[in-house]
This record gives sequence, C-alpha cells and structure tokens, in this order.
Amino acid sequence: MKKRVTIALAIAAATSLFADAPAAGDTLIKKAKAAGLAPIPSDKAALMKLIDNPKNPVTDAKVALGKKLYFDPRLSKSGIISCNTCHNLATGGVDGIPAAIGHKWTANPHHLNSPTVYNAVFMSRQFWDGRSPDLEDQAQGPMQAAPEMAITKEMAVERISSMPAYVKAFKEVYGDDKITFKRIADTIGAFERTLVTPSPFDKFLQGDENALNDAQKEGLKVFIDKGCVSCHTGVGLGGSMQPFPVAKPYKYANIGDFKGDKNGMVKVPTLRNITETAPYFHNGAVWSLSEAIKIMGETQLGVTLDDKEVNAIKTFLTSLTGEKPKIEYPQLPAVTEKTPRPDAN
Repeated sequence: MKKRVTIALAIAAATSLFADAPAAGDTLIKKAKAAGLAPIPSDKAALMKLIDNPKNPVTDAKVALGKKLYFDPRLSKSGIISCNTCHNLATGGVDGIPAAIGHKWTANPHHLNSPTVYNAVFMSRQFWDGRSPDLEDQAQGPMQAAPEMAITKEMAVERISSMPAYVKAFKEVYGDDKITFKRIADTIGAFERTLVTPSPFDKFLQGDENALNDAQKEGLKVFIDKGCVSCHTGVGLGGSMQPFPVAKPYKYANIGDFKGDKNGMVKVPTLRNITETAPYFHNGAVWSLSEAIKIMGETQLGVTLDDKEVNAIKTFLTSLTGEKPKIEYPQLPAVTEKTPRPDAN
C-alpha cells in the first residue's frame, strides 16, 4: 500500500509540474512578441482602428469608389495603365518583374522593383526612399510620374469629372460635387488600406499553437535568434527605414542607381506573402528566396547562414502567406463625349 501511495504521489507531482510549465508553442509565442512581432488583429474593430486614417476615414462607400479608381486605366495618360498594372492583386500585389514598366513601355529609370500593395498599410513609410508618409500621399506619385502613369493632375480630374457615375459616387462619399486630384488619391488610399492578408502566423501569435507546423516553428526560432527581427518586425514585418547595406556590400548594387534616401536609408519591405512577390530587393535582382535570405544574413546581419538555417527561415516565411480579400473586378463608368481622349505618346 505504501509503495502504491508513493507512486501515486510521484505521478501527481509530475502532472502538476507539466501543467505549470508553459508549452513549447506558448513559449515561442511569447518570445516572438517580445521580439516585436505582432499579429494582424482578428477583431474587426481592432483592425479598423489600426488601418484607419483619421484624416481620411475609411468608409464602405469610399472603399468601393477607391476600388474602381484603383482598377481604372483612364487615370493614366495612355488610358491603358492602372494602379493594378504594377500592383496586381491577382499576383501578390506586384507585377512580378525586376523593374516596373510604365508609360510608353518605359522601365523605371532607377531600376526599382514594385513593392506589394498588400499590407502596405502597416508600413510606416511608402516608396523605397520613404518619401511618402502614408498611402494617400503615395497614390499621388505614380499617376503623375512620367515613366509610370504619366497623367497630370488636371487631366485626371477632367477625366473623372466627365463621367456622371463618378461624379455621383464622389458626391455620395464627400457630400459635394468637388472632385480634386487629392480626393482621387485619398479615395484610392482608402481602398488600399483594406488590403490586409491575415495568415497562419497571425493565428499562432493570437494563441493557436497548432497554426504553425514544427518546421515553421523551428524557422521562427532561427528568424528571431539570428536577428532578422531587428528590421522585419511589427505587424507588417517590415516598413521602417533602415540603413542598407550594413555589414557587407550588396552584391547586386550595380543594378540601377538607387542609394536610398539622403542618409542611405531604405524602406524595409514586408515579409508577408514573400513567397509570392519575387523578384526581391529594391532593384528586383534576386529571384531565389533562398539566395535573398543568404544575402540578407551577410549584408545586414554580418553572418553566414548555412543551408539548414536558410531553409528553416524560408519554411517559416511560408506561414506569412495570407488570405487575400475577395476582389471582384469592378465595372467602370462609361466615358462621355467630354472625356479627354487617351494619349499613348
């Protein structure tokens, strides 16, 4: 009897010990959060608070209008290039080529790659040199840029104002008939703010320890321990301005002439949906995700990642592939006799 009691007490003590000890997944979740990683909120109210712009409130009507403008090629001089041309929502929010191609088949003069528009709302700055503070300001740039959409503010306003359906929609959104270039860009920005893609990684950070498999969890550990989170952090796993390169010259720096902002700072791209957004880096010089990871280790962290570590990080990154919003291609308002004609020259 005494022996059975002793065994029973031992089992009880062991059970209590394991009950009090945090699970491995829970420990990793805490480690990830302590490293600065944060999930896309699953609660709609919390998400809206995070993505909304008090200066340009997101409303259903504004988002619906913004979607039409986003897909409307008539906001380009030629009438054939839309925001979706370079930030294609069907292909990871990018165009899938090294350097963006715009008006008159012109490649970006600095050989800059188009960043994804998905989750861009979580970036603290926009453009590779961080010159825009938000999506609304950013939306004004490509429309006017000669190598991109090449339209003038005046022509953009004239085209949109010439279509009664657009005039009616703007009045419903803003309460008056005034259509300005800023309002066009603000409306596009409001739509872009809704393009977030929650992923298994978000579920994991929210407490679902089974949202990631063992290989993805191991990759997350390597990702944190090697210091990748020093730049790829927050909800967007990127978005801040950081010096580039840091520890070693970037091996493809000769492709294009981009050097960052005046201080050599470059916007950190988001890692969300990274498996869908090749080629990589500001100049789109690298097609292999494994090579990109290895280069980042050498260039930014000053470490040589072995194949096992590279594969582990790459496996973790697959957990960042998120669920895309359902986007139905909009039917756009018809032009009228007053609509300025396209100009491909």
